[in-house]
Amino acid sequence: MPLVAGIDCSTQSTKALIVDAESGDVVATGRAEHSVTGADGARETDPEQWWEALQIALAQTGRARDVAAISVAAQQHGLVVTDDEGRPLRPAVLWNDVRSAAQAEELIQSLGGAEYAATLIGSVPLAAFTVTSWMWIRDHEPGVAARTRAVRLPHDWLNEKLTGAATTDRGDVSATGWWSSVTDTYLEEILQHPRVEIDSSMLPTVLGPGDCAGQVTAQAAAFLGLREGIPVAAGTGDNPAAALGLGLTEGETVLSLGTSGTVYTVKSTPTADPSGLVVGLADATGHYLPLACTINCTQAVDRVAELFGVDRNHVDHPGDVTVMPFFDGERTPYLPHASATITGLRHDTTPAQILGAAYEGAVLSLLKAAELVTEDSDLGTSPLLLIGGGAKGRAWQDTVRRLSGRPIIVPSVVELVAIGAAAQAAGLLHRQPAVDVAASWDTRRGERHDAATRDDERIERMNDALSRAEPLFGSRSTSLR
Repeated sequence: MPLVAGIDCSTQSTKALIVDAESGDVVATGRAEHSVTGADGARETDPEQWWEALQIALAQTGRARDVAAISVAAQQHGLVVTDDEGRPLRPAVLWNDVRSAAQAEELIQSLGGAEYAATLIGSVPLAAFTVTSWMWIRDHEPGVAARTRAVRLPHDWLNEKLTGAATTDRGDVSATGWWSSVTDTYLEEILQHPRVEIDSSMLPTVLGPGDCAGQVTAQAAAFLGLREGIPVAAGTGDNPAAALGLGLTEGETVLSLGTSGTVYTVKSTPTADPSGLVVGLADATGHYLPLACTINCTQAVDRVAELFGVDRNHVDHPGDVTVMPFFDGERTPYLPHASATITGLRHDTTPAQILGAAYEGAVLSLLKAAELVTEDSDLGTSPLLLIGGGAKGRAWQDTVRRLSGRPIIVPSVVELVAIGAAAQAAGLLHRQPAVDVAASWDTRRGERHDAATRDDERIERMNDALSRAEPLFGSRSTSLR
């Protein structure tokens, strides 16, 4: 019974799953937290916390020495800059750091506009893309930029700590802004741009699906409790890993309810959205994963519950209240300088109604994203796959059903990012496509909930509140149709 390890290094914690490579059964788990710091749009973490958290999470499993292969998935868009010894020069800039909004706009304009940027890259590089965060560092920390000898994504940095080799994969690198999901190549036009200026030698080699990143070094094995020399799969970003873990096929739509919200589907051709709201990712199988992201999801709703002193499951119909829970700015709609707003308060408004409206505001943003990703204003009738930390919450489920008018499926597998990574490790071990491994593990099984009648009145009320709020933040959006 060979065992593999699937790792998920997310925004706030690192999870390790030890999985039976034949059956997909999870035999042991571990988890360790890391901290996020910053205010006024800044979000950062010391990369060394990820490495220490990986050691703690693997130790908690009690089975690290039994692992025959390992794969790492991690949050996308992040930026790690290191010296010539591989040591981080500053905290990593995370995916939800929106300080680079001005740099993003400057880059887009210098490329001739959003339409050309989307055609060139597959995505319009918005605030928090790796390339725009690098531009921000060059502007605000030129000494750090001058000392930088390597630029990595979070999963790249962890893989390099494991193997000593500088590698990434097409799924993760497609969210940087300097690699094209259209041509599967680094873009010299971006790398040599006078506001970017990165030599390709500073970047990792891009691996394909099924490739091996290397073997665990003696030093990494001693620190993590693994066996020296076991193979390390290519790894990928968290969203491609979750899609892989689901065995997602073309035409199916995923809503992921985590700290952030994401919506994605699999397509056989690349996407180029000039609005910038859809990120034209590659996936971890050789296909494409158009994705739209919201910054404010479960954490924003929990914050509203905390502010008003109500349990997050104690919700009521919002009545006249609308909440746009954009505490940290927002990606979809693109309002990087937004803050949270509440409108429609009455003397008899209750905290439970305000919380219900916060759920609706978060879900509305996700459904806007789903329309854009699927290019379907009616959202169709097929089930939505609901994953992430909020997926099993009744209030989340009911709100998605009521505002989408679609049935939902909630897979019973909880840590799909780590499961997708484990499927990669098992595929490497058995020389099988990882998506076939995931399918054999039957990761799609779970609860199905029938569609509810779509609440068009609430959607209209929220769209109206959003249209009134947008001018306050100096940006634009599209209404849910």
